[in-house]
Amino acid sequence: MKSPTTFKHEFVTAIPERLAEETLYVSIDYATAAHKCACGCGAEIVTPISPTDWKLIFDGESVSLNPSVGNWSLPCQSHYWINNDRVRWAEVWTQDQIDAGRTQDRATKQMWFGPNSTAKNPEHRAPSNGFLSKICKWFSL
Repeated sequence: MKSPTTFKHEFVTAIPERLAEETLYVSIDYATAAHKCACGCGAEIVTPISPTDWKLIFDGESVSLNPSVGNWSLPCQSHYWINNDRVRWAEVWTQDQIDAGRTQDRATKQMWFGPNSTAKNPEHRAPSNGFLSKICKWFSL
C-alpha cells in the first residue's frame, strides 16, 4: 500500500493547461475537478462533478471527492479517495470488479438521463422517468 499524500486544492475558473503535482484543481464554472494521478505516474485525471459522476465537498478548509478515483484505463490502475485534501489508498480491483463498476456507472447514467442520452457531462436535471418528464412527453404528442 502506498503512503497517504496530502493534496492542496485550488479553485479556478478553468482547469490550467499544466497541472501541478499534488494539487486538486476545482472549476465550479465547468463542474470539473482535475489533478495528476496520486501514484506519481504523471497522468492527468479529470473528474466531472455531476449527479452521476463525482460529488465535491468543500467544508471551508478542505475538499473531498466521492466516490473513489479508479484509474482503470491507465497502466498504474491506481485506486484512491481524496478525503479532506488527503489521499487514502483503496484496494486494488480485479477486472471483474472494474467491469461491474463500469456497468453500474452506465446504468446509473441511463436511469438519470434516459436510455438514449449521449451527453458526457449533462446538465443537472431530474431523471427522465419522473412525473415532470411524463407531463412534458404528454404535451409533446
